[in-house]
Amino acid sequence: MRTLLIIDAQNDFMPGGALAVPEGDEILPLVNELQPKFELVIATQDWHPAGHASFASSHENGKEFEVIKLDGLDQVLWPEHCVQNTRGADFHPKLETSGIEAIFRKGTNPKIDSYSGFYDNAHLKSTGLTGYLKEKGATELYFVGLAADYCVYFSIKDALDEGFDCTLIEDGTRALKAEDYEKAKIDILRKGGKVIRSTNLKF
Repeated sequence: MRTLLIIDAQNDFMPGGALAVPEGDEILPLVNELQPKFELVIATQDWHPAGHASFASSHENGKEFEVIKLDGLDQVLWPEHCVQNTRGADFHPKLETSGIEAIFRKGTNPKIDSYSGFYDNAHLKSTGLTGYLKEKGATELYFVGLAADYCVYFSIKDALDEGFDCTLIEDGTRALKAEDYEKAKIDILRKGGKVIRSTNLKF
């Protein structure tokens, strides 16, 4: 079953949001156009409690975008973003949601960040997405959303490790940093994933 995963198409990751991905809103028309072409459409949602440990504001003298060690893991200190039940955590109003069958929330543990839609960054807890997809008979996963070099990339890495056939639809994503995205693409390909443009989709 071909499945579209829409990663974190939320207000805070769009231009004007707390952690804006440059041109992030430009993916929305394509994401909406793609949805009816897939048998299953799933979305993920960053869903942080207030005071999350990944926020720079949660650390004395914490500076946004600096990297610290948090329980042994490298942690980027982010601006406060996607706080539960805020407008920033909502899906962008131009995202068509009627065809989304299920939403998987991540980043709910106040002490551990979660880039991937499958696991937290320490791989201590699963979101249940793997089990859901396997129960549905999903084998081919196609990824769009934000940001290409973080949540999309880490979701693809975990999906590949879980045995799924994974394809990144390149024009359906945008990155925080272009150079990090180039490294992410190389790693995705090295691990057996595919990177294509939507014009090369064959159904």
